[in-house]
Amino acid sequence: MNKTDILIGFVIGILASLLGSFLFIKFFTAFDFMEGVESMKFEGRLGKLITLGSILDLVAFGVLLKLDKEMMARGVILAVIVITIITLFA
Repeated sequence: MNKTDILIGFVIGILASLLGSFLFIKFFTAFDFMEGVESMKFEGRLGKLITLGSILDLVAFGVLLKLDKEMMARGVILAVIVITIITLFA
């Protein structure tokens, strides 16, 4: 059960990051999502976009801790670590 909870938390973390990136592009740029990602990549700001998108991971982490879902919260942290490593090498 612990591995399942960590996997669920990981998926929550990845989806929260994608949702945060989507919301940032929708509200703060004049582009559609894919055009915004391509524009940010062209300008060399894709890492900053992913970082801003990861702010929702902080919210998910806090909510999961409040609900006493510590293993899922660990999965969210694992997702943030994986996103960080991908951002460094992308």
